[in-house]
Amino acid sequence: MIFTHDTEHALAVVVDLINTGAAASGTEELGGLPGLRAFVGRSAFSDVGELAEADLARVLELRDRFHAVFQTGDVPTAVRLINEIVGEVRTTPHLTDHDGYDWHVHFFAPGAPVGEHLAADCGMALAYVVAAGELDRLRTCEAPDCSRVLVDLSRNRCRRYCDSRTCGNRMHVAAYRARQREAAL
Repeated sequence: MIFTHDTEHALAVVVDLINTGAAASGTEELGGLPGLRAFVGRSAFSDVGELAEADLARVLELRDRFHAVFQTGDVPTAVRLINEIVGEVRTTPHLTDHDGYDWHVHFFAPGAPVGEHLAADCGMALAYVVAAGELDRLRTCEAPDCSRVLVDLSRNRCRRYCDSRTCGNRMHVAAYRARQREAAL
């Protein structure tokens, strides 16, 4: 484990959030409140109240800003983008041990709107990545027809595809077939 459980969870959430957008996946998955509710449900957020259109607008805006962090390979730019995101919310660090997880830190106030929750926790997770000198772990899938993002948490930094069962498998099969064609010549 490179980062703590809560940081890795927040990184997974920010990847999922970015990949719900048309810019990353080709289709918009957060087109309305039902999509936002589904995202919040699968992200296992704690202490999120009723969602409204204002929440959706804030989450969509944050998604674009988080995506910009993944797209830059430049540490000073990433730092500026992350500081802007985190600086706009009231962070309230506190320890919690909810949902069967050991003690970990949340950076949002209990009962905070979902946008504040995302900006604080996901923004801080990205800040930890940059502070650890690991910005290169924030990547875009290497499959030529995919723009989804990923966080490479592998020990040897070898993860190349957003999903080994889809993009990874497809690329390996294509490489195998190319080798077979070449060998037949």
